[in-house]
Amino acid sequence: MSTNTLPTQRELPAAPMDTGARRLGGLSMNAATGSTASSRLDAMLLIRAYEQQLIAVASPSNPGTCTSVGQEACAAGVVAALGPQDKLLTNHRSAGHLLARGADPERLFAEVLGRASGYCGGHSGSLHISVKELGVVLTSTIVGGGLSLAPGVALAQKLGAQPEGITAVFFGDGAACQGIFHESVNLAVTWRLPVLFVCENNQWQAYVHRREAMPGEHVADWVQGHGLVAEVVDGNDVEAVHAAAVQAVAAIRDSGRPRLLELTTYRQRGHFEPDDQAYVCATEHAQWLKRDPIQRQAERLMLTADDLARREAEVLGAIEQAYAAALAAPWPQLA
Repeated sequence: MSTNTLPTQRELPAAPMDTGARRLGGLSMNAATGSTASSRLDAMLLIRAYEQQLIAVASPSNPGTCTSVGQEACAAGVVAALGPQDKLLTNHRSAGHLLARGADPERLFAEVLGRASGYCGGHSGSLHISVKELGVVLTSTIVGGGLSLAPGVALAQKLGAQPEGITAVFFGDGAACQGIFHESVNLAVTWRLPVLFVCENNQWQAYVHRREAMPGEHVADWVQGHGLVAEVVDGNDVEAVHAAAVQAVAAIRDSGRPRLLELTTYRQRGHFEPDDQAYVCATEHAQWLKRDPIQRQAERLMLTADDLARREAEVLGAIEQAYAAALAAPWPQLA
């Protein structure tokens, strides 16, 4: 039977998440409940401010992190289309996904700083955070690690108490070059598992440009033989991402079959902070900066430069307070 034909798609509104979210400055801590273009801008501002704070304190003696600066529209657009029953698996650039899902920046900072109030008690750092109460199963630094587990999580949902839930797995173009990508897709299609594969094609695989490691332009082309329905979306346009994600999620819920979204975006920062990006083509970098997702959304909302600057300053000030609070939090017990 062909797996390319799916029932007629219908848009479903994202269900609000009951996380008891507090507010950070003027922003709701739970960006996943955002259903407007303005709230999606707020989510992207929150993600960038959080990561800018980590960048500011990164040094050889203070381990940095892998940021998603420039990729905020991917997280804000996709996660807002998910419901509370859905599960997430993410990778080493996970902060955006976690924050868009409603994670508390103070607790994320505490985790990065090794404090007891962090989501995992200060044991995971920035690269292995899981948040059970938000449905974030894991953050894996193993390239393709999340892909290897996504079919299992989706199978558990399908056979368990949340058959309407889906599993969203975020990965990059580098992970798509791993054999486990095809194994995961093959299993999800064959077993008809409710998996949303989200490839954030950010043009870089650590310190290697994707054109040096993969033929063709799109990962989506590779899954045609598996019978997986795939769509390529401008990953720097949060409205396009959100619309595609809403449609894909609705189709998966209707059919129980997996889908793939390939979001074309750009990693504005280096692989791991601090990184001088000496290996990056300056011309390409400058071209992508002109397509910055936050600036594009601000222009769509017809915000003036002063309007945007005020929103950025408000979020950044609140993020600095969250970082200070995390820095003052207690260390885990020696036991």
